[in-house]
Amino acid sequence: MISHRSRHCTVELQALPARIGQVRRIVSAQLRYWQLDPLIDRAALGVTELLSNVHRHAEPDKTCTVEIELRFERLTVSVHDGDPRLPVVRAADPLETCGRGLALVEALSESWGARPLDEAADGRSGKVVWFVLPAAEQAPVALRPVRILRPVPLGVPLVDLPVRTTAPAALPVPAEPVTVGG
Repeated sequence: MISHRSRHCTVELQALPARIGQVRRIVSAQLRYWQLDPLIDRAALGVTELLSNVHRHAEPDKTCTVEIELRFERLTVSVHDGDPRLPVVRAADPLETCGRGLALVEALSESWGARPLDEAADGRSGKVVWFVLPAAEQAPVALRPVRILRPVPLGVPLVDLPVRTTAPAALPVPAEPVTVGG
């Protein structure tokens, strides 16, 4: 289900390796559709780690729901599953090949957490694990050449210097230097 007004997307699945890759592609496509391309890599990595945890640890089955929601310039990615046991961040041994998923989620997100779910009206219980990414990333300020007009000694040319600007690039730049007060 996708609701365009609230920018909300939900996917239900079995957390199996082939499905995890499909959900990663769905999340990436949805963020591209919402024009949140800068968040794709971190959201895809985070959802992969959360779904991998469901695949490895959730009992009695691997059924889960992934939700992504954009509200108040924050993207929240959450995974609900039927296992009430909450995840724990642990220090992984340097030679271990797994055990760093939640540490990665913690490192890539603005915040993250987990909470148990009380039995819902549909009879589901378990937990939800989520992370938040800021959607209003500071875009690099565009640099454009601007002619700096200032008194200079005769014979020294004016130089185009790059300066930071918050003005839209569509503003006209005079072709000739403008002199005020003649």
